[in-house]
Amino acid sequence: MIGSNGSTVVEKVREAYARIAECDRPEVWISLRAESDVLTQAADVDARVARGDELPLAGVLVGVKDNIDVGGLDTTCACPAFARGAAADATVVARLTALGAVVLGKTNLDQFATGLVGTRSPYGAVRHSTMPDRVSGGSSSGSAVAVALGMVDVALGTDTAGSGRVPAALNGIVGIKPTLGLVSTAGVVPACPDFDAVTVFARDIGLAGRVVAAMIGGDPGDPRSRTWPADTPQSAPASPTVAVPAEADLAALSPGYRQAFDATVAAYSAAGATVVTLDMADLLDAATLLYDSALVAERYAAVGEFVETHPDDVDPVVGAIVRASADQPAHRYVDDRTALAVTAATWRARFADVDALLLPTTTEHPTIAEVAAEPVAINRRMGTFTNFCNLLDLAAVAVPGEPTPQGEPFGVMLVGPAFADQVVLDLAARLTGEPSPVVTGDSGVELVVVGAHMRSLPLHHQLVAAHARFLGEVETSAAYRMVALDSVPPKPGLVRVGGGDGASLPGELYRMSPAALGSFLHNLPAPMSLGKVELADGRWVTGFVFDRESVSGATDVTEHGGWRAYMNPEVERSTR
Repeated sequence: MIGSNGSTVVEKVREAYARIAECDRPEVWISLRAESDVLTQAADVDARVARGDELPLAGVLVGVKDNIDVGGLDTTCACPAFARGAAADATVVARLTALGAVVLGKTNLDQFATGLVGTRSPYGAVRHSTMPDRVSGGSSSGSAVAVALGMVDVALGTDTAGSGRVPAALNGIVGIKPTLGLVSTAGVVPACPDFDAVTVFARDIGLAGRVVAAMIGGDPGDPRSRTWPADTPQSAPASPTVAVPAEADLAALSPGYRQAFDATVAAYSAAGATVVTLDMADLLDAATLLYDSALVAERYAAVGEFVETHPDDVDPVVGAIVRASADQPAHRYVDDRTALAVTAATWRARFADVDALLLPTTTEHPTIAEVAAEPVAINRRMGTFTNFCNLLDLAAVAVPGEPTPQGEPFGVMLVGPAFADQVVLDLAARLTGEPSPVVTGDSGVELVVVGAHMRSLPLHHQLVAAHARFLGEVETSAAYRMVALDSVPPKPGLVRVGGGDGASLPGELYRMSPAALGSFLHNLPAPMSLGKVELADGRWVTGFVFDRESVSGATDVTEHGGWRAYMNPEVERSTR
């Protein structure tokens, strides 16, 4: 993404380093690459663009949380004694740079990614981007502030308890936390191996989504890696139903945040969403398990040996959390995982009735001094609405909501079940007022419809229920005839003909999951079938087709110029 003003990648890099110097926030970065080295890489990207290479992320400048490997730089996890040289890029970094992105350096974090405050680092507490007496949010503190201050276009973070979302909320930016396993964690120092996700921060949802999409994909180097399932939803409905917490479940919100949340919910409802209230006490109970159960043993498995052997090199709060998990019995771990499984099953059923949860991202915005006085209690409170997401295998997107009455940033999350990443991204984009980027990639199948499944027609609800994504209006090649079938509701029959006897007919193109398309095929009444339809631009896509014999005797309606015109001739004439 070379700058909209036509600047080259080299020029963007020079501007970025000037911005870093201007901001004078040394605590944001643990290590910066030498500007000369980055300029050399930028010049190479410019040359590749000039050659015509396809580099969709050319010119995107990236900061990387310092628990993610960048080849040639140390990975410290904000603990100098832990520092290790990275021989190669983490998978996520390699995927971005292959598409033209340029990494500037490694950002500060709560040590070993343990915290939601951004103050637990020997490299300095990362101050908020505009209110330096306040915390920036952690553990991905440096990444969020680097984006908020315009030092980089995007930054990578990690999220176990909310670290890819809480800093986004506090700094008024976007944070995307994908479904666990969709983005590889190979080359990432784990915090809780089963519950870690690599996340993206950006100032707009479009760029954040494009970067997430570039990182998604199976990875043999990550044993927890997952790919899109056959029933991946491709779109959110036009009129969604979102659930908000019951009154009692919002008790942890500060007064200003409660007012901002109410205002955000009201705005979302006014924009066309149906808002329902659900009891979410079981979600809040599940959230406590991340730190107050045997699940914290995952943190000991990740870095416990180092913490035990380097007690003087570890932040006292972080060390206490990790060491406390050393003696958790295995049977308690199994019990706690079972409790999570029960809650997860309950919410899989509830998501059949709602498209997403609309939640506050965090509860308050404390000062650095307040966190120093109550480091554990405040941190625990700030994770009230984020801690359970990875424990229950949920997808989440954090975006700015309505500001507090004092004009301070406030953030909300759209949260959905595993692999509903596109749904929650679409719903979050409606809050920001931006077009929603596509993150599901090639997980869907294109389907052209020319009749009752088109928008505003009787069977369109079937595409909505299948979470199909509208891609645009299209036309068939001039090789088809259309007939009216004797059916309820009325449907067209599309028949391919030869010898110049056909016509080009209008339709709509959608992307839907393979599983949804399979259900369509299973339920098709004879003599309708799925086959390939040629579009006017030469592409062949799946569509509903008939052979000539099966529709012999049906009324030919080709001359009307399409099914919509045949069904509503007066409407069509009035719009010409």
